[in-house]
Order: sequence, then structure tokens, then C-alpha cells
Amino acid sequence: MMKTIEDIKQYKNQSAPLVCLTAYTARIAQILDRHCDLLLVGDTMGMILYGMDNTRGVTLDMMINHGKAVVRGAQNTCVIIDMPFGTYEHSPDQALKNAQMVMDETGANGVKLEGGADFAATIERLVSHGIPVVAHIGLLPQSVEDASGFKVQGKTDNDQQQLLKDAKSLEEAGASAIVIEATIDSVSALITRAVSIPTIGIGASAACDGQILVTEDMLGITGDHVPKFVKQYAHVSEDIEKAVALYADEVRTRTFPGEANLYKKKAS
Repeated sequence: MMKTIEDIKQYKNQSAPLVCLTAYTARIAQILDRHCDLLLVGDTMGMILYGMDNTRGVTLDMMINHGKAVVRGAQNTCVIIDMPFGTYEHSPDQALKNAQMVMDETGANGVKLEGGADFAATIERLVSHGIPVVAHIGLLPQSVEDASGFKVQGKTDNDQQQLLKDAKSLEEAGASAIVIEATIDSVSALITRAVSIPTIGIGASAACDGQILVTEDMLGITGDHVPKFVKQYAHVSEDIEKAVALYADEVRTRTFPGEANLYKKKAS
């Protein structure tokens, strides 16, 4: 059976952390589903799939369409969908309307939205209407318009106290879990100890209750720039290029298609 958000909440302070990755397509979801506890349909699809400079151009329709695909592919994994930029910030009413649309049309287990204590009322509103919410603090990609804005968080005492305040506020508002992104490891560990809901790190602390990466980063598909917090477990881009080069050579030399790839008329 598919894990629910209640199952995810049980991973707080467990010896085996949550395993989380991003997914945007049904086939990738099917593959990841065998190994992950949570799949995030992230708005990183804007850069990964659509070649955008950042996540701010991703639309609600894009999230819903890809969310449907991932839910179709996931049989066991909890599926969370990002609320894209511009769909929840203006008011709790706006957030509720759009989050309900995401939930109704995709069948996902919950939504994720970026922001600290200022979004506590929004999360409380969604949760009160039965919509599970994963919060997101630290580096907030939707607030970044260019690469210069991708900076490590929690470097000063004031930053640490604000992040801690954000986490506690979001927990009290009813968030089911908190993603902590690109934040000093000691600060992320402090936040993890301070809240009773799971924390999911991406460029955070090994002490978090779970870890998440962008799947294409982890597989070595996304290009030359690899964030410090990413470990590449494969170099799939190289394998793809080798395969395509071999295919191109065989087509040009008429080696492909060969006899094994052709349909022949059966002898009567």
C-alpha cells in the first residue's frame, strides 16, 4: 500500500532515515518507488525538464500534469507536490484553492510550500481543510532569481534563531515535515532536535530525519555544475552520449537496422 503522510511522520528520530528523491514522470516514479519512502514532484522540473533559469516560471498546470504521472507510477511511495511560485503567497484563501485543485486532480498525499513563520497561517488553513503540508525553510529557490542568490543559510546567530523560530512556528501550524535546504549542518541538527516532526535535509545535516536530492543531480544527468551537497551515484549523461554516438554511427554506416530488427514476410 502507498505510504501516507502519517507514515512519514513516524520517521521522527528513527535509526533508518527517510529516503526521498524527486520525480517528474511515471517511469522514473516506478523505478524510484522500489527504494524510496517519499517522492517529491518538485518545481525543479522547470530547470531539469524545461530549461528554465530558475523555478519561478513553473505553472500550476505543469505541477498537476507531472503530479498525475508520478502518482500513476508510484505504488508504495508517499507523493508530495510542490506548490509553484505565485500560487500560495498572496493569501491563505489563494493557497487553499490551488492546493485543493492539486490534491483533487492528482491524488497526491500532500503539498509542499516554501517559507518561514510568515506562512504559518497559510499552512494552518490548508491543514484545517485536510491538506497535509510539508514545509520548506533555509534556502528558498522560489525566492532566487539568479544563481548569485543561492547562498548557504544559517551562518550567523541571528539567522540561526530565525530558522529555529520558523521551524517551530511551522510545526505549531500543523506541518507534517520540514525540508531544510542549504543550511549550516549544526543549525540543521539543532532544528531537527527542536521539532517533533521529521526534518528532510538537502544540503543540511546528516542528523536530519531524512534526506532528499534531485534525482537528475544524483544520477549525473544535469550537467557540469553540481552543488556541493550532491553526491553523484552515476554519470548517466556519459552513458547516454556513448549510446547515442554508437546509434548515430550505425545508422550512418547502415549497420542499423540489422536483420534482427526487421520484419520479414513469412514463407508460405
